[in-house]
Amino acid sequence: MPLLAAASAARTMAKKTPTQLARTLASVVDAPKLHAHYPVVPGSLTAHLQLRSGETFTGGSFGAASATVGETVFTTSLVGYPESMTDPSYRGQLLVFTQPLIGNYGVPRRTRDSYGLLKHFESERIQCSGVVVSDYATKYSHWNAVESLSEWCAREGVPAITGVDTRALVHILRGQGSTLGSLSAGAQPLDAASISWVDPNADNLVAQASTDDIRVFNPAGDVHVALIDCGVKYNIIRSLCDQGARVSLVPWNHDVMANLSAYDGIFISNGPGSPTHCTETISQLRRAFAVYQRPIFGICMGNQLMGLAAGLNAYKLRFGNRGHNQPAVDLTNGKCVITSQNHGYALDDSVMPEGWARYYVNANDGSNEGIRHLEKPFRSVQFHPEAKGGPLDTGYLFAEFVDSVRAAKQAGLAATLSEDCSASAQAATA
Repeated sequence: MPLLAAASAARTMAKKTPTQLARTLASVVDAPKLHAHYPVVPGSLTAHLQLRSGETFTGGSFGAASATVGETVFTTSLVGYPESMTDPSYRGQLLVFTQPLIGNYGVPRRTRDSYGLLKHFESERIQCSGVVVSDYATKYSHWNAVESLSEWCAREGVPAITGVDTRALVHILRGQGSTLGSLSAGAQPLDAASISWVDPNADNLVAQASTDDIRVFNPAGDVHVALIDCGVKYNIIRSLCDQGARVSLVPWNHDVMANLSAYDGIFISNGPGSPTHCTETISQLRRAFAVYQRPIFGICMGNQLMGLAAGLNAYKLRFGNRGHNQPAVDLTNGKCVITSQNHGYALDDSVMPEGWARYYVNANDGSNEGIRHLEKPFRSVQFHPEAKGGPLDTGYLFAEFVDSVRAAKQAGLAATLSEDCSASAQAATA
């Protein structure tokens, strides 16, 4: 499809409601419940994936010999399993990889960069609750690998299963939506009646993933950016620092209004779960929108929180957008970019609040991919321009943000309207 035609189609989809955007898929609701068994090597430990909806998958266990419950979701990414597994946005989820072969390049060493951040991971530990793959590579080969995926999962207490027909599993999840699942190691599956089906999205996962203390990165940076940590990926911090910013990582519910003038710009990170739990962050942003004049930018959860603060609503996607190949169209110029994404919620942008406009739209399903203010330097994207595992199409957004922060500072732009009015009054009486 020609680019202009794709952009036109994306604009048309952007005007539809979430109900109208529901994807037409082959239904598996009325089909018999699938019970798939994969033969394991004699003497090897067996693992079981049980969906709350009744389907079961039996395969080989690798990783921790334990049991867990989480929301079963899938990613279509072909590479980057160490980055995906340590992404805080996967907190509380059983992560299904549609890429058949996983583990073939092992797990890299915990090397840190000049900012003190792990180079090859997005946080300090595995964030997902469990791992589901079709074919686990028991032997790995990579110059930077120091351990196998199984050893890493076992060390961090994360169960994993191999031998799952992930095509059948994803077909189920696409049909009925992301589903609670239980992953356990043992000769027999758990008694379904005894499983405690706790939905992680019922909790404030952002509060669990966020930092407790303020941390400063690149203290010699020439502009000061407050990074609200909703479950930040390390490469977001790194990307801001690489552009020359001093980054103050603050908790999700930090009172930024108390010291608003200290920040040359505000950035809201990605994070797990439902944005509706973050009422304190939303309130802070709503107040900042009213008075702050310097740039604000959000990514993923940050996009949703900015949207809620602006007056939009959020809704849960049937199975989310997770992978490295999601096309997003920039509605300001019709340019389509390939993006990395990991979210289960989206903004309902069918009716935009006064002063706000759609920024990006997903070319596949028409869901929101960003918003922007029509007058103030506030904007956000649903995708991940910092994607450590690629693609790198939208990395320029970090440069644009920091450049705009730097330009506002050099122009002497006051942080708030009240400061601006005070300065004007002083100048008039001088």
